[in-house]
Amino acid sequence: MTELSRESGVPIPTIRYYQREGIMPPGEYTSPNQARYDQTHVQRLKLVRALLDIGGLSIAEVRDVAQAIDGKAPTIDILDVAHSTLITLKSEVDDEDRAWALSLLQEAARRVDWVIEPEDRSTDAIVRVLCTFREIGHGGLLEEFGGYVELAAQVAQLDLATLSAPEAPESIVEQAVVGTVLGDALFSSLRKLGQQNESKKLYGAARTES
Repeated sequence: MTELSRESGVPIPTIRYYQREGIMPPGEYTSPNQARYDQTHVQRLKLVRALLDIGGLSIAEVRDVAQAIDGKAPTIDILDVAHSTLITLKSEVDDEDRAWALSLLQEAARRVDWVIEPEDRSTDAIVRVLCTFREIGHGGLLEEFGGYVELAAQVAQLDLATLSAPEAPESIVEQAVVGTVLGDALFSSLRKLGQQNESKKLYGAARTES
């Protein structure tokens, strides 16, 4: 445990806490009070810290991911777990607004050959976001919604292209989690950087007071 803590940079009490929470697998016991750990444990600790610190997931959400990884869940299932941790939108929408948002989404989806399932969690999240934009009067994004969908399709293709076929089934699951959770954090930062640069092009650099 001491060596694992030193190599991973994670304090021993934290490692023990992760084990109690079911997000860190136990080591191979060589005696009643000593266990052997290997690089898979170091990798798990790095993954957990990344999901918590960069991805912004809670301990409970990381536990869901860890259990899916340890259960060697299919990639589509772990993506669903990862997506569900990110979808925290509030308020439901009425039938009329939902029908409008679904229609808008389905029209844009046809341009990229997507199949929209109305009861899917991701669909529901998009519907609520669209309705919120409409409610608060920010229609500019709605006018360009098709363009956003086309960009999302390109990003999704890049995401899936990064998934290699490692020998261990759990490895591709970890790749899917990293690509989804940390990829969102990366893309969000890239978007902000792009906005800063496009803003400078359109409006010029901000003036500084002398």
